[in-house]
Amino acid sequence: MSHTQIPKDKSFTALTSFAWLSIGAAVSTLILKSGAYLLTGSVGLLSDAAESIVNLAGAAIALGMLTIAARPPDRDHLYGHNKAEYFASSLEGILILVAAGGILWMAFDRWIHPQALESLMLGLVVTTAASLINFIVARTLISVGRKRNSITLEADGQHLMTDVWTSVGVIISITVVGITGWNLLDPLVAVLVAVNIVWTGIRLIRRSVAGFMDTAPNGMTEQIIVKIQKMKGVYDCHAVRIRPSGARWFVDLHVTMDGERTLNEAHAMTEKIEKEVKKLVPQSDVTVHVEPKEMAET
Repeated sequence: MSHTQIPKDKSFTALTSFAWLSIGAAVSTLILKSGAYLLTGSVGLLSDAAESIVNLAGAAIALGMLTIAARPPDRDHLYGHNKAEYFASSLEGILILVAAGGILWMAFDRWIHPQALESLMLGLVVTTAASLINFIVARTLISVGRKRNSITLEADGQHLMTDVWTSVGVIISITVVGITGWNLLDPLVAVLVAVNIVWTGIRLIRRSVAGFMDTAPNGMTEQIIVKIQKMKGVYDCHAVRIRPSGARWFVDLHVTMDGERTLNEAHAMTEKIEKEVKKLVPQSDVTVHVEPKEMAET
């Protein structure tokens, strides 16, 4: 049997810099959007500013969980701390749902008590600036999260994108209100935006649950079996298991070889098998169990 060691993943430490970027964006947009609300009195902008508070909390959670995930394996956590990322993404999903609930509540209150909006042009300029900051940071986090297989960063980026869509809806509603004078459109658009971002929160929670439940990617075990069975000297590949752990994967598989091979030959073969599996599953920890074909035939 061959088993690769789990190295300390320094990439998580590098990812924390992006979490700090998210925190900076949340603070900046919170200040800008709060100012826009004070200028206009728009409940849409108030809900947008409220979501920035949630964004700040989510970014802080992401930073904390990435810091934990960066820790190397220890005596109590032999497989490392990578799954801390799932706590971050699930909490991000919950925070998104909380933000949506807050938006719906404020929109309902403004629907019952309509209010004329003021200083619309200046409010739009401030909100647009905040939205551009969020959009740039969100796309950066999503891109880096997918490239580094960090569900925490990707979740934080998706969270910021819900804020962007909220802002877009608010900007459109305020523009139309300014043109038509129909103040009820402000809370109506806030409701539509809230309903839209609920789906993002649900998707993040579902992905986090899948990670906690060790859900394997569709078709990956079959790909591993096909690839390994094509290798010279391998008679069979079976009992393949794969599970995610944050940005890392753990892969176990059994292979059947000629029982006459020496221990050195079998070890060299398992090293080759591990390399082939890592080509299919980057950032993986691979365990190969070797069985003699003579025993399998009996």
